[in-house]
Amino acid sequence: MPDLTRNAVDVLPEGRLAEQLKLDRPLRVKLGIDPTTADIHLGHTVVLTKLREFQDAGHKVVLIIGDFTARVGDPTGRAASRPVPSAAEIEANATTYQEQAYKILDPAQTEVRRNGEWLDMNLADLLKLMGSTTVARLLERDDFQKRMAANAPIAGHELLYPLLQGYDSVAIDADIELGGTDQKFNLLFGRDVQSSYGKPQQSILTMPILVGTDGVQKMSKSLGNYIGVTDPPADMFGKLMSIPDEAMDEYFRLLLGAEGRPDGPPNLAKRELGRRIVERFHGDGSGTEAEAAFDKVFVQHSVPDDIPVVELADYTDGEDGLVHLPRLIAGAFGLSSSEARRLISQGGVKLSAERLTEPLDVPAEALAERILQVGKRRFARLQNSD
Repeated sequence: MPDLTRNAVDVLPEGRLAEQLKLDRPLRVKLGIDPTTADIHLGHTVVLTKLREFQDAGHKVVLIIGDFTARVGDPTGRAASRPVPSAAEIEANATTYQEQAYKILDPAQTEVRRNGEWLDMNLADLLKLMGSTTVARLLERDDFQKRMAANAPIAGHELLYPLLQGYDSVAIDADIELGGTDQKFNLLFGRDVQSSYGKPQQSILTMPILVGTDGVQKMSKSLGNYIGVTDPPADMFGKLMSIPDEAMDEYFRLLLGAEGRPDGPPNLAKRELGRRIVERFHGDGSGTEAEAAFDKVFVQHSVPDDIPVVELADYTDGEDGLVHLPRLIAGAFGLSSSEARRLISQGGVKLSAERLTEPLDVPAEALAERILQVGKRRFARLQNSD
């Protein structure tokens, strides 16, 4: 049987997991994810891969989509309260999370639950839950200690978060709960909540937090240093080629289960990393194709063959026939207009290999059949069907 604690940082309490694994039944292994953004990135897959190892060993994974806790907001690592997504955003993200999680988990061995099933409770039940701990215990977490030291506010609903996450473990009879190292307080707190409801206490297992493409901060969509599991193969390969050499050991170990990066030149090791991860999420042969597309752009300095076509008519002002470039860039690449303007001002936009500066309003005829490039990896062919 594989070592289910491999790469784990904390396995607590000591000896508890070993005892559980001797039980003559599958264990219920819990992971909760709040759908606050639309995409799962490679950082999420570190814990998801560990869940898959438990599945392969015959245990039952319970994936909790935090449609209710997303409305509260996990205070972990935050210096201020999280913004609350709309109900529509939470619902859309919840569906996306489940679909993307199945790129790693076995659907047949995964029980998916939404914690709105049990957390949308009446006041009496909520008061009972709140009575299971003390304010002093809730304020032990480092995030709150730092805010108090800085005289920063702590919203009342944030104190509820670990109680709600802990009640998830009560509701689904969790034997084990997994999470990143930043979730250690919440996971241990879940044991307290289980105990207060007369339930056996779960063991916890924390996994390392993957650094982003900058090699410094944790991978996060809000920081722009993430690699999404649904990123196109060429984009995924290109982002992996951009990580610092020092981060490669961690990527090989946490994402591919290797002991570390292979011997040899760093560039070749990074290419192997890129090929293998692309193939993991996009299938056999996709890694080699993505590498070839990368070389065409960055080694041969050519434009990729398969780039989207953008109809200029969709962005042309009917009266004067001008195209407002920030609006065009935003629409073509899914950016905000302000971000598009920033990229232009920073020299990050090219038209047919010429760096774009001014003017920002250009006749459609002057743009037709030209290649729009944003950053290093995003291209579009401009077409004027009129």
